[in-house]
Amino acid sequence: MAFTLRLVLTVSLLFAHGVVNADEPLRLRVLCYNIHYGQGTDGRYDVERLAAVINKAKPDLVALQEVDVGVKRSGRVHQARRLAELTDMAVRFGPTQHYEGGLFGNAVLTRLPILDVVIQPLPYTESTPQRVTYPRGSIAVTVRVDEGLAVRFVSTHFQHNVPEDRLAEARAINELFGQDDKVPTILAGDMNAVPDAKPIDELLKRWSNTSNDPPPPTAPSTDPKSRIDYVFYRPAASFRVLHSEVIAELIASDHRPVLTVLELR
Repeated sequence: MAFTLRLVLTVSLLFAHGVVNADEPLRLRVLCYNIHYGQGTDGRYDVERLAAVINKAKPDLVALQEVDVGVKRSGRVHQARRLAELTDMAVRFGPTQHYEGGLFGNAVLTRLPILDVVIQPLPYTESTPQRVTYPRGSIAVTVRVDEGLAVRFVSTHFQHNVPEDRLAEARAINELFGQDDKVPTILAGDMNAVPDAKPIDELLKRWSNTSNDPPPPTAPSTDPKSRIDYVFYRPAASFRVLHSEVIAELIASDHRPVLTVLELR
């Protein structure tokens, strides 16, 4: 028997108990969070603290950046798997580089059934003795939100110190995930670019931005000055933004998380 899932503000509880109401709109709570490989602004590595921030937001989909898996600096913890355990969500990890004996990259947490996963490298300039850079990438999961309805969700992280890399990465995201109007898609990540920068202009050729106007800053978390973390969506006709906020969390990471509630049309 086919059921229509009722995704409302208390979606995690409703999903767990299989509540059904075909008359209710489908809503998704989306969180974007650069977790700074588990290290808070107090210098302490604390995955449990990050999980508490995530749980409080009650998300259906979480885009994570700067995730360590088996890395020396963060105690060899598999942060993606541990966050999945602590939030009772499924996880998929998209590594972008080897680091200190482990892996570093992006991840997705979700309460929804996962249908497909794509891990995609993005263009970047390799490090030199004069400038340290990092490989960049994205991870996209396709999830089922209702019988016959799927949504693609992308987590990504653009280069921090090479402007031309960020622009190339935005163009690559548009080519990879911004072409097909048949699959409603949500893009979330740390773009390392302020709202009027060229990479954001490039993304806005294919995507709609969920942030408020003026957009609240997200980094650094203790006294944020810059908006560099975003949630986008496409096609515009498939979604309606019900709520968007930057969560005032100061300690768990050097970025503040971004929460958006989207209604599927």
